[in-house]
Amino acid sequence: MAQMYISLFLLAAMGCLMMGRVSAMNHIVGGSFGWIIPKNLSFYQEWAKPRTFGVGDKLVFLYRTGVHNVLQVNEKDFNACTQKEVIDMLYSGPTIMNLTEPGDYYYYCGVGTHCEAGQKLAITVTTAEGSSGTPFVLDTASANITSNGSTSTNTTNIKSSANSVHKIGVVSGLLSFFLSLLI
Repeated sequence: MAQMYISLFLLAAMGCLMMGRVSAMNHIVGGSFGWIIPKNLSFYQEWAKPRTFGVGDKLVFLYRTGVHNVLQVNEKDFNACTQKEVIDMLYSGPTIMNLTEPGDYYYYCGVGTHCEAGQKLAITVTTAEGSSGTPFVLDTASANITSNGSTSTNTTNIKSSANSVHKIGVVSGLLSFFLSLLI
């Protein structure tokens, strides 16, 4: 019986060690909006602005197959929304891109005029640890006219789930550890 307790204790301790600080992050492109035609041309650049993309991180493009795709292109193709020197074409959603080297990366949707409508993302990958940055605030640019003639603007706060997933993993590892001590 004592051997079983020791085994459970060691298993739980290993689980906690494995759940320690993970440097790679999964960045869900566009947050809860996913990879869709945005309401404004700068939506994805504004989403990326507060984030740090590190080597080992992953970009997760959430979209329906056949409706959107992901093209990785060079900067010239990105700026012009052309497909002269495509690096990679991915059609099955969701698409997960592994960020394996530092540098500048350019992505856009090659369906119709989605790129021209702002469904494009440029990021810089660094050797620093990935971070979701500060909460992403989307300016919906919807001004409401009140009864007295003044205007008010609505903004929507969109938070990254990357830190929450990490915290859940650490908490579940610690919970397993403490439960093994009680058994």
